[in-house]
Amino acid sequence: MTTMRSVVADTMGEPSEVLQLRTRPIPEPGPGEVRIRVRVAPVHASDLHTVRGRYGFTPEFPAVPGIESVGVIDELGSGTDGLEVGQRVFTIGVTGTWQEYVIAEAERVRPVPAGMSDSTAAQILTNPLTAVILTSEELDVRPGEWLLQTAAGSTVGQLVIQLGAHVGFDTLNVVRRRSAVEGILELGGTAVICTEDEDLRARVAEIARPDGVSKAIDCVGGQVGADVSRALAPHGELVVYGALSTHRQTDPAKLAIPIFARSLIYETKTVRGFWLFRWITETPKDRMAAVIDRTLRLVDSGALRVPEGRPIPVEKFSEAVYSAEAPGHEGKPLLVFEQ
Repeated sequence: MTTMRSVVADTMGEPSEVLQLRTRPIPEPGPGEVRIRVRVAPVHASDLHTVRGRYGFTPEFPAVPGIESVGVIDELGSGTDGLEVGQRVFTIGVTGTWQEYVIAEAERVRPVPAGMSDSTAAQILTNPLTAVILTSEELDVRPGEWLLQTAAGSTVGQLVIQLGAHVGFDTLNVVRRRSAVEGILELGGTAVICTEDEDLRARVAEIARPDGVSKAIDCVGGQVGADVSRALAPHGELVVYGALSTHRQTDPAKLAIPIFARSLIYETKTVRGFWLFRWITETPKDRMAAVIDRTLRLVDSGALRVPEGRPIPVEKFSEAVYSAEAPGHEGKPLLVFEQ
């Protein structure tokens, strides 16, 4: 076989309109590279924003989306010691994974622990690694400390709750709907604030301490992000890693968090961003390897449980694209390439 199937966006635009399943030549690995026969590639909302031209980078079109994958090495370039044909691996910071074969630098692949499912391995970076980095590398949340987080029911939110239980820090979890509260508590969340019928800042003061909490993460943005920043204690830190409240927004001027300057200045708070893709490209290799190893151990030991994804044959990629942003969808949509 000399050709492969790829999901391709010919131009920037709405994914449902510009993505097509195409046949393309199978690429060859160069020196220091490996070729991976992809088994599973997840479909993230960020992949769709990339196609729309609304993510942190814009690819050159035509483009193949995808930022994670798990597969089997089927060919080695020269200078790839330590890797073998037939080895099951996942990719790190490799883009264009929605196709049957991908080329990756040897240092951008890691062996999958024996016994770990393809579903888990394919999702190891975007959510588990983000949760580990935010709580340890970015904020260094210690046992006994509070961590305030928004979108607690999201995959990252659930993983942060699990990390809290494992490490020993308390989670103060913000959700939109009252119906979500019980599930967060059952998962091990220390306390829950429901913005549907509660004042966020007032509840933080009641639950944690009157002057607020010192550490918080936010992936909602908008007014919720602003409320979280005001709920910080003096010298508090807020790390913003997403903007769920603006996912359907097309006006760049409205992709904002209305920070209250008086609170920021006189209480000397810090609000900063985090983007996993930049972390992967800029972190020293040994440090990145150590954090990824820790994440793998946490998942492999069961301390972190990644929800099983929903396998969808690549021929039905449109269903996967729709499911990635559908409310209440069951499991991360996973493109499966049957070999």
